[in-house]
Amino acid sequence: MARYDRAITVFSPDGHLFQVEYALEAVRKGNAAVGVRGTDNVILGVEKKSTAKLQDSRTVRKIVNLDDHIALACAGLKADARVLINRARVECQSHRLTVEDPVTVEYITRYIAGLQQKYTQSGGVRPFGLSTLIVGFDPYTGAPSLYQTDPSGTFSAWKANATGRNSNSIREFLEKNYKETSGTETVKLAIRALLEVVESGGKNIEVAVMTKEHGLRQLEEAEIDAIVAEIEAEKAAAEAAKKAPPKET
Repeated sequence: MARYDRAITVFSPDGHLFQVEYALEAVRKGNAAVGVRGTDNVILGVEKKSTAKLQDSRTVRKIVNLDDHIALACAGLKADARVLINRARVECQSHRLTVEDPVTVEYITRYIAGLQQKYTQSGGVRPFGLSTLIVGFDPYTGAPSLYQTDPSGTFSAWKANATGRNSNSIREFLEKNYKETSGTETVKLAIRALLEVVESGGKNIEVAVMTKEHGLRQLEEAEIDAIVAEIEAEKAAAEAAKKAPPKET
C-alpha cells in the first residue's frame, strides 16, 4: 500500500485513491454537522468546540453565508474550508454580475463539488479535507434545498443529513425520526439529532435557521438553551409515561 498512498494521481491495484480516503478520514475526525430541510425553512447545526477563555468566540464560525439565500456548514479542516468558502462566494457574485440573477443552490453545490474533484486529479495538490452541507432557497421556485459534498467531489440532495464525527449515529436518528415539519419543529429535530452525540447540551451547539423571507439567522445561546430544555422536558415526560403503571379499566 505504501507505494500508492504517496501520489494523489496514482490508483492502487484494487482501485483506491488513498489520499482521497485519508481526506474522508479527516472529515470523520471533524466536528459533527447536521442539516435538516423543512417545508418553510432549512436548519444547519454544528458541534462547537469550547473556545479558550480569552478567545473571541464570534471569530470561530462553522456556519457561513455564501449569498443572501445560501449558507454552508462544514466538517473537517477549517483552513481548507476558508479557501473553499471564499472561492464559492466569488463565484456567487460573479454569477450575479454576469447573468444578473442569483445562483441556484444546485449550481453552487456543483461548483464546489467540481472544485473538490479537481483537487483529486491534479499532481502537486492534495484533496480538500472537508465535507460540506449546503442549504438555501431556489430563487425561481422558492423551494428549500439541502445538498452534501465530500472530498472526492461527489454531491447529492437530501431531506436531512449529517457529516463529521459520529455522523452515522446522527443519520440513523434522522432516518428514524425525520418527518416533513415546519418552523420550530424543524429546529428541534436538528438539535435533538446533535444532542445524540454532543455532550453538555446547548452550550456546545451552534444552530442557524435559513428562511426565504429573512435569510440566515444564527440562534442565540439563550434560544438554543430554551429549546434544549424543552426537548429534555419532553424526554422526561415520555420516560415517566413509560414507567407509569397501566390504568385499570
